[in-house]
Amino acid sequence: MAKTLAQEFVKGLWEEIPPFRLVLGLCPTLAVTKSVENGIGMGIATTFVLVCANTLVSLLRNIIPAKVRIACFIVIIATFVTVVELLMQAFAYPLFLALGIFIPLIVVNCIVLGRSEAFAFKRSVVPSIADGLGIGIGFTLALGSLGAVRELLGSGTVLGIDVTGASFEPFAFMLEAPGAFIGLGLMLCVMNFIGKK
Repeated sequence: MAKTLAQEFVKGLWEEIPPFRLVLGLCPTLAVTKSVENGIGMGIATTFVLVCANTLVSLLRNIIPAKVRIACFIVIIATFVTVVELLMQAFAYPLFLALGIFIPLIVVNCIVLGRSEAFAFKRSVVPSIADGLGIGIGFTLALGSLGAVRELLGSGTVLGIDVTGASFEPFAFMLEAPGAFIGLGLMLCVMNFIGKK
């Protein structure tokens, strides 16, 4: 049992890391990763929603009628997204402003809805929590690392700290939409190269 739980958790950290392996959640991945802080903030918010939604869907899986399961999943997910949004407004207002519309869009994030449908609706609570936590942490790591690459190349900083010195000429386009695609493409290339080894 413990080995199975560990496998459910660990798969989200490499085998099924959402933006790189499952190619899910690309909208927030590309939009909010101008900095490490934004990427990690979105990842933590999504992880909270994933774990809570997986838990509740798993608890209610024998009660939710199959014909309306997607609508039920969306209501459950929207409830936890509202909780996250209110908590961010109360305790992390600058991050809330930076993430903007992408916080409410967690409701329709394919990662959260997909894990509810493919995993939590078919399994018990503890494996569903492990799955949500693993996928969420993997998503957070992916967003944080892409944010670090974009922030470093685009402004010469990491977490707002200058790490390149005065002689560095930043690639300003890395903080724009094309830079997001290039950064994601380079990271996909590295992931595939490492995966083949």
